[in-house]
Amino acid sequence: MLKKGVKTVALALSFGVAASVSFQGSNYVINQWMGEEQQTEVTGGVRLSQMSGLTDGEVKTANTGGGFLDISSIAEQAMPSVVSITNKTVQEIRLFGQSQAYENESRGTGIIIGQTDEELLLVTNNHVINGAKEITVGFVDGEMAPAKVKGTDSGRDLAVLSIPTEEISEKTQEQIRVIELGKSSELLVGEQVVAIGNALGYGQSVTTGIVSALNREVTIEDNTNTLIQTDAAINPGNSGGALLNGKGQLVGINSAKYSDTNVEGMGYAIPVDDVVDIIEGLMNRTIREEKAPEEEQGFLGITVQAVTSDVASAYDMPKGVYITSVTEGSGAERAGLKKGDIITRFDGSSVGSQEELKEQLSYYRAGEQVKLTVSQTVDGEYRERDITVTLGEYNGK
Repeated sequence: MLKKGVKTVALALSFGVAASVSFQGSNYVINQWMGEEQQTEVTGGVRLSQMSGLTDGEVKTANTGGGFLDISSIAEQAMPSVVSITNKTVQEIRLFGQSQAYENESRGTGIIIGQTDEELLLVTNNHVINGAKEITVGFVDGEMAPAKVKGTDSGRDLAVLSIPTEEISEKTQEQIRVIELGKSSELLVGEQVVAIGNALGYGQSVTTGIVSALNREVTIEDNTNTLIQTDAAINPGNSGGALLNGKGQLVGINSAKYSDTNVEGMGYAIPVDDVVDIIEGLMNRTIREEKAPEEEQGFLGITVQAVTSDVASAYDMPKGVYITSVTEGSGAERAGLKKGDIITRFDGSSVGSQEELKEQLSYYRAGEQVKLTVSQTVDGEYRERDITVTLGEYNGK
């Protein structure tokens, strides 16, 4: 992937004198899926819209047929593919000099995007499950099951969840369906669409409208994304739900985060075509549930600065973390990382800040090999490549 030219002289001014941070450990595995013409690049793993061969024909997807459906038929067809999500978090509040923990509960929506013999895979918005201590998923028949985070991409506000199939009853497995993907690139302004989601946490509801606009650039919390605009009602709780075309196919992932309670008739959805490769990378991650003991954590050997949306836009740079220094003799140096490189992804997830990198690095031990996606300047342009790093001990060896 190519990025436009970089203005390196001005970069130092943008970062100012903020301190760099050292980090330990990490892992990155991502599979590229760049449309029908390049599907052969993906070897193994779970792939969207290609699930039927993974479980000896047992995976069921919604059958849209060839024509356009009425709204009730779309809803009936898609409901088995849409789930409700309950996220329990714990927040600490200091009162009168003492800390007290309070449990909060929020709700959102998810979409069944894949199934193997071992797990059911769902996609939702990252903000729906952010900070989760416990995630519960509700299916079309009312059954509930615990879920774990498979991977996240905070920049695109995406997350993939995993539920072991053994946690789902045979009765429920007979009723749920893997969603069928459509092509968001084929949408037309004025085309009718249907949104399904867990609005206000009341349970699945259906709204309909048209595609109001395509390729809308919307910035929320330092992240700028190009989205589908629709006048189908998308309310709190709808986040992570399905935006469907006239055939009942998934063309967008709804996000109430991009809506405003003071505005009517302006909802937004993430175009499916733009994030297929990201979702597939997250689907094929390995879940790590326990952090490595601090004394055993791997050492990457770099210091970094975040590349914010403003900096990325001003200097035609990819978002990620900019390497400000590389420790001599470290695994990073031996792998070819150098000052000026930008780490954009690891282990299928985006890297947007020092804190995100540090948190994910904490799950890996010294001696493990990790893959990073790095943008490096070549002839004045950023080129993306995968680099494998063998983590050293915390003392930098």
